[in-house]
Parts: sequence; C-alpha cells; structure tokens
Amino acid sequence: MAADLIHKISPHSVSVTIDRLAAAVEGAGAKVFARVDHAAGAESVGEELRPTQMLMFGNPKLGSPAMQAAQTSGLDLPLRVLAYADAEGVVHVVYHDPAELAATHGIAPDAEMIAKMTGALGKLTDKAVASE
Repeated sequence: MAADLIHKISPHSVSVTIDRLAAAVEGAGAKVFARVDHAAGAESVGEELRPTQMLMFGNPKLGSPAMQAAQTSGLDLPLRVLAYADAEGVVHVVYHDPAELAATHGIAPDAEMIAKMTGALGKLTDKAVASE
C-alpha cells in the first residue's frame, strides 16, 4: 500500500460504508459531488470486480484556498475516498493523505486548509467505519 494512503477497516459492507460516509459528509455541511460504483461499471462490460465504490466530495471553504495556493490542486480536488472488499470480504476504506496533496502541488505542508482537510477526512471516515 502506498505510503501516502490512509487505510481503515470497516465492519460494514462497501455500500453501507459509502452510505455512512455520504451522510457524514452532508451532515458536516460539505457536498457530495459523485458516487462511482466501479464494480457496476465492470459488470456493464462483462467484467467482474469485487464491491468497490468511490465517493467524491468537498467543501469550497477548504478547496478554494488550496486552489488559490496552487491551482493545479484542482486535479486532486474534490477529495475522494474509496471503499472496497478484498478477497476475504474485508471492507477497506482508503484515501490520500492531504499532506501528499500539499507536497504534489507545492502548498505549504503546514497550511491551514491542509490541516483542516486532514482532520475532516479523519473524522468523516471514522464515522463511516464506526461500529454503531
């Protein structure tokens, strides 16, 4: 697993995990921009893929300052979280560490928006994978 990926395990199915993440995102006042079901896409062309879904979401209050600091960061924004089931059925939640976004696009690693993105992603994904 790449060093810049944050990895968590979910006790829920992929679909329920992404549902919970979407609810947490919207509950925090951010916007869900897209939900991509990669397994459904694979099935549509006759291929098989274990359950795999990606949620794309963001908050312009955080993304806009990042793009003002480095417009190329728009390539990696809005934020994305992937949930997938491995061969044993364990559901994994992964996302890029915002520190990598800063490094990739030349944003100061201690920039306030990077710290806020890091905190938000941690809290939102914790809600998605919580057992209750």
